[in-house]
Amino acid sequence: MRILGRYVFREILTSAVLGTLLATFVIFLRGISALFALMVGAGNPGIKTILELFALALPPVLPTTIPFGVLVGILIGLGRMAGDGEIIAMRAAGVSSRKVIVPVLVFAALGTVLTAFASLRLTPLALRTSADIIHEIAAAQLSAEIEARVFDEDFPNRILYVGDVRTGTTVEWRSVFLADVTPPEQRTNGLGEKASGPLITVARSAIAISDPKNNRLQLSLNDYSTHEMGKDGRAQDIDSPRGQQVLYATPPSQKTTPFAAMNTAELMRRYSGPDKVEVRIELYRRLALPLACMVLAMVGIPLGISTRKGGKSAGYIIALFLGFFCYHLSSVALVSVARARTLPIPVAIWLPDMAFFIAGLVFLYRMERPGDRDLLTGLRGAFAAFYETLKSKVGRPSRGPRLMAWRLPLLPQIVDTYVLSNFLFYFTVVLASFVSMTEVYVFFELLGDYIHNHISLVKMFTYLFFLTPELIYRLAPISILVAVLINFAVMTKHNEVTAFKACGVSLFRLALPILIASTLFAGGLFAFDFYYVPDANRKQDALRDEIKNRPKQTYLRPDRKWIMAQESRIYYYQYFDGQTMIGVNVFELEPNTFRLTKQILAERANWSPSAKTWIFENGWSREFQSNSPKSYQDFKITTFPELTEAPDYFLTEALQEKQMNFRELDQYIRGLKHRGFDTVKLQVQFYRKFSVPLFALIMAMISVPFGFLVGTHGAMTGIGVSMAIGIAYLGLDPLFTEMGNVNQLSPAMAAWSPDLLFSVTGLYLLLLMRS
Repeated sequence: MRILGRYVFREILTSAVLGTLLATFVIFLRGISALFALMVGAGNPGIKTILELFALALPPVLPTTIPFGVLVGILIGLGRMAGDGEIIAMRAAGVSSRKVIVPVLVFAALGTVLTAFASLRLTPLALRTSADIIHEIAAAQLSAEIEARVFDEDFPNRILYVGDVRTGTTVEWRSVFLADVTPPEQRTNGLGEKASGPLITVARSAIAISDPKNNRLQLSLNDYSTHEMGKDGRAQDIDSPRGQQVLYATPPSQKTTPFAAMNTAELMRRYSGPDKVEVRIELYRRLALPLACMVLAMVGIPLGISTRKGGKSAGYIIALFLGFFCYHLSSVALVSVARARTLPIPVAIWLPDMAFFIAGLVFLYRMERPGDRDLLTGLRGAFAAFYETLKSKVGRPSRGPRLMAWRLPLLPQIVDTYVLSNFLFYFTVVLASFVSMTEVYVFFELLGDYIHNHISLVKMFTYLFFLTPELIYRLAPISILVAVLINFAVMTKHNEVTAFKACGVSLFRLALPILIASTLFAGGLFAFDFYYVPDANRKQDALRDEIKNRPKQTYLRPDRKWIMAQESRIYYYQYFDGQTMIGVNVFELEPNTFRLTKQILAERANWSPSAKTWIFENGWSREFQSNSPKSYQDFKITTFPELTEAPDYFLTEALQEKQMNFRELDQYIRGLKHRGFDTVKLQVQFYRKFSVPLFALIMAMISVPFGFLVGTHGAMTGIGVSMAIGIAYLGLDPLFTEMGNVNQLSPAMAAWSPDLLFSVTGLYLLLLMRS
């Protein structure tokens, strides 16, 4: 490779590496919280295992991010050469601009090899290995997988409800409810085939010990009792201070290997098997992704050379548009076409590569033709012409003196508008790229479920639409960090900061509009999380469950439902149509001891709007005192005035903390505290409702001095520094959160520690600036 080739190669390399790292870092963030939960959770698997899981999480991301990085490197590298007049100098010296094609394609070929290795070998190997490790950890920590206040059905024919889960060297459960719903003819305990209804076990507490060898949990129950009713009306009630029970988990053999985790040779062996559609889509996708480096490079070369005035931001914008909005979104749509067999699977999967290849040939052919035009300049000119046309049509002729209608009191000088407009431009571009990259990766992550469960493309895009608010909420602080660094780095490199200093404008004055805007962003994120994000999370969680063919509530059998109602009351019914429950059981429990105080069984129950209670038909009720039967009564029709849960209550899904705003979460925590439940994890999330939005301002504070510091090295150095700061923040934030969840820090300290740490660092760096 000659001097020019080596020069172009080096120019592309740095930007490509940083672009790949940035895209990988953003997508990698989705799974980082689960890894930190393993790090500080019960039965700590060890730092070696955690680091191995971190490393294994990277290969599945690379087939998506390497082609994007290659395109970013080409556009930014060649765009910089075009912007500095080097391409014109080459042409003036008689050197055709096509001379850059060979080194660029050599670089793209290296990217193709790396992507192919990641796609064909590393990704399936990493998915299988990480699944095995997580399965081993889960088998050793079966008790740690149990969530508090959720009906767990991972144990065959058993329904488990635990009020509190307290982790430590041993796992202790508080307020335990266990229902054995094995069909009576298959039961080997209790009344056996004579039983009517489930066998109920309640306990004040239990020590859960994992037995991974036998895939089970050994329970040591304290202050427990069992209750079972026979078909002949006779009951069996046992009360004991201590006892033992065994819970067998679902055998691991029931879990099948997803197609994404199968190695390429296995996919080829199953090419004509019963799952040939899913197998062929996965196989051709693995083969098509590496060639994206070459075809995107072919399109990127003439675009990079023609972008004279856009600079590095222009290259990033074009890469975002081509790499994600054109290539990957077309791939997403064509996967649906391939699944429906509207087009042959090879044609549908390879069509984006073929389209970009043809477009690349056309662009390369036209590259040396005279009169080529700057792409972004043309787009900006078109938008400006459209705006002026629209303004002339809606504008009214002025009468009298002109008023300064667009002058904002908080931005009295031109410098504020200039700094802020550039910052908002970079922020919008960066946030859009982060969100789009994550959503494309999420789509391919769910591709197997999308195909296997026959989900419509409209439903898939609806899920991504409702996922967007959560991504905006989480990625906005990091986007502010990157935007501030790029903004001030570009200004510093272009000597604009020096010019402002010469005019008497200090660095603090330049940073003021950014800090004000970041404060407004923090308030906006808080309001966004209060009014919109929880509702969107409820919808996207329900859609994700549907895509993965999981029930929307915590039950696996649609003919059985378990609901925890008010005052420690559990409902169990076989069918519910909005006003009537069929095959209904009601268990009333004493909140402190969790002893059974009343049990009701009926063929059906109808809601009476006038009486505001349920009318039970054909059943019986039993009352208990100190775990011993107190009374028994048959009935044809009766009511129980204390059962006031209306039908709407049973149609309300159980909410997670991310599905509630801070007021709803506070009320939920108060209710659980009143019933004696541990709410540490929820309290951590409550304080995070306030601490997370504030990070928008803190990221601006910490990035302003770095932006001026790295400015002489260009915008890409700013992106590299922002990645280091972002890794530090997004590493410490989930770590402190998990430490709070396990009571190693107080909830308030766990939520606010990252804010305090980074805000003190930001203030210190701001005060050290040579303004």
